[in-house]
Amino acid sequence: MKKKFNVEKAYYLFLLTRKSEEKIIELYNTDKIKSPVHLSIGQEAIAVGVNMAISEDEVIFSNYRGHAHYIAREANLDKMWAELYGKSRGTARGKGGSMHLNDWGKKFMPTSAIVSTAIPQAVGYAYALKYKNQKGVVICYHGDGATDEGVFWESLNFASLHSLPIIFICENNKYAIYTHQDKRAMNDPIVERARAFGVNATKIKGSSTEDFYNATIDCLNNIEKESKPHLIECNCLRWRDHVGVGDARDLNYRNEKEVDEAITNDDLLSLEKKLPISTVNAIKLKVDSQINNAVRFAEDSKFPEVNELYDNVYG
Repeated sequence: MKKKFNVEKAYYLFLLTRKSEEKIIELYNTDKIKSPVHLSIGQEAIAVGVNMAISEDEVIFSNYRGHAHYIAREANLDKMWAELYGKSRGTARGKGGSMHLNDWGKKFMPTSAIVSTAIPQAVGYAYALKYKNQKGVVICYHGDGATDEGVFWESLNFASLHSLPIIFICENNKYAIYTHQDKRAMNDPIVERARAFGVNATKIKGSSTEDFYNATIDCLNNIEKESKPHLIECNCLRWRDHVGVGDARDLNYRNEKEVDEAITNDDLLSLEKKLPISTVNAIKLKVDSQINNAVRFAEDSKFPEVNELYDNVYG
C-alpha cells in the first residue's frame, strides 16, 4: 500500500537541508569549518523524496556529497555540525569532516571521499541481508560520475546475478567535476545500460520531490514482491561548484541557462506554495532554531585530544 506524500514534512526536510548548507556557505570562509565541503544545493529533492519513502529498516550508503542524504534521513544535526568543525562530539569525533558522515542509529553508513567506493559495500550489505534471510532494503546514492567507474558495473552485475534487495539512486547532475556526460560516454542513458545487466531501471526527468518519492515507493513494493535490484536515475543540477562554496559561474564549463532554469523551477518553492502561510512560517522558525542550536553545539564542543590521533584509525 502506497503511503500518502506528506507535503508539510517534505517542505520541512527540504528547508532544513537547504538552510543548513546556506549556513555552511555563510561560515565557510571563517575557517571554523575544518574540511572541504561538497554542497547538495539544487539536488535536495532527491534525498527528501527517497528518505520519506523508506522506513527506518532501510540501510543508507551515501557519498562525499552527502549532507542532503544525512539531513533528510533526520540524522543527528548537532553531530554533523560538530564534525564539520572538527570537534570531538562529531559523527567521527572530528576526524572525518564533511565527506565521512555517519549515524549508526539511523542506519546511515560511514561515507567515503572516493568516487564509487560505497557501491560495492552497499551491494555486499544487500548480499548479507539475503544470505542471512533478513528483511530490509539497501539504498545506495551515487552520482553520474560514479557510473564511469568499473566497480559500478561489476556491482550491478553481482546485484542482478544474486537478485539482491538494493536500490541504486543515481543523482545525475550531468557533470563529473567539470566534464559533461556527453564527453564521457557514448551511450548516455544510464538506465539503458543498467537494464542490460537485468536491473530494473527508471528515469525521473523532472525535479519533483514527490516524483522521487513515488519512484522509490514503487521500487520498494517491487522488491517486496520479487527481490531484484533497482536503479532510479534522478535528473538534477547542482547550483554551486563541484567542491567548496563558490557558484562556479566564472569557470565557464557549463551552460548557465540550465542553472538559472533549475533555480527558477526549485521544488522548494513549489512545496511552499502548497502550504498555509502560518505553517510555512512555523517551519521556518523551527528550522532556524535547529540550525542555530546545532552550530552552537559545534562551537561549544572541544577538539579531540592529541592522544586520540590514532584511535579508531585502520589501514
